[in-house]
Amino acid sequence: MRIAVFSAKPYDRTFLTCANTAERHFLSFFDARLTVETATLAQGFDGVCAFVNDCLDEAVLQQLHDGGTTLIALRSAGFNHVDLAAAERLGMTVARVPAYSPHAVAEHAVALVLSLNRMTYRAYNRVREGNFALDGLLGFDLHGKTVGVIGTGQIGLIFASIMHGFGCRILASDPFPNPQAAPFVKYVPLETLYAQSDIISLHCPLTPDTNHLIDADAIAQMKQGVMLINTGRGRVVDTQAVIASLKSGKIGRLGLDVYEEEEQLFFEDLSHGVIDDDQFMRLTTFHNVLITGHQAFFTTEALTNIAETTLANIDAFESGEGEIHTVEITR
Repeated sequence: MRIAVFSAKPYDRTFLTCANTAERHFLSFFDARLTVETATLAQGFDGVCAFVNDCLDEAVLQQLHDGGTTLIALRSAGFNHVDLAAAERLGMTVARVPAYSPHAVAEHAVALVLSLNRMTYRAYNRVREGNFALDGLLGFDLHGKTVGVIGTGQIGLIFASIMHGFGCRILASDPFPNPQAAPFVKYVPLETLYAQSDIISLHCPLTPDTNHLIDADAIAQMKQGVMLINTGRGRVVDTQAVIASLKSGKIGRLGLDVYEEEEQLFFEDLSHGVIDDDQFMRLTTFHNVLITGHQAFFTTEALTNIAETTLANIDAFESGEGEIHTVEITR
C-alpha cells in the first residue's frame, strides 16, 4: 500500500522504516501536520498515517476520501482528533495502536512527581550558576502520602503500583474499576479523591465526560497545595482554572506533559520565534510548574511497538488477514 505519513519526525522515519521489512509498503514521509491545507499531499495514497496533533475532522477526511484514501492508520492510542462519524460515513477504516508501552508513560508521570517534589530542575540550574542555596527547594517524603489516580487502565495501574512502592496510599476513580488494582488501590468517588489526595495524577481518556474534568469546581475540592500531574490528555484540564489556582496557592505543584492547545506548539522547534499562546506562556512563569512537550511515550520500546503495530494494522487491512486494531464509533 502507498501510505502518506504526516507529522513525520526523524525518529518516525527511523522506526517505521525499520518495521517496514522487505519494504512491503511504500511510505512517503511529510514533515507537515495533516490539516485541510496539507491534505492534498495525500492525493493518490491508499492510506494516511497520522499522529495525535494531526487534524482528521470531516473536511480533512472528505479530502482524503476524494483523493483515494481508505485507511487512517493512527500511530497513537488516542483518537479524539478523528471525526469517527464522518469516517464511517465515508467508508474509511480507522486503526490505532491501543498499547505501546504503558510503562513509558507511567514512569514519566513518576519522574514529574519526583522532579516537582524535590525541585531538581531548579537545583540543576542553580548549581550551574554556582548557587548552592537550598531555600525554595524544600520537598516532602512520598512515604505515607495519599496519591489519587484518575483512570486505572494499564498506564494508571502501573503508575499506582510504582507510587505504592514508595509507601503511598492509593485512591482511584474509574467508571470501570480494574480488578488487578484490588490488592493496593481503594476506589472512591471523585469528591473523596479530591479531598484526601496530596498528589493527583490523570490517566483517563478524553471524552465528553472528562473534558475539563479538572475545572474550578474540582480544584476547589482539593487539598491546599495539592500536586497535579497530567500525562493523559490536555483538555482534561481547564488551564485557566489551573492558572488561577496556582496564583492562589491551591495547586502547589503542577506537572504537565500535555496541554489543551498543544497542537500549534508541541513536537516543533519554536525557539527562534515568539510563542503567541499567552495562556501557555503564563504557565511557564511559575517556578512550581514543570512542562514537558508530550514526551511521556518517547522510549525506544514504545516507538518500536508503535511502528510495528502500525505496520501490522496496514498489513491486516491490505490482506484482510490478521488483527487490525480498528476504532469503532460508539452509539
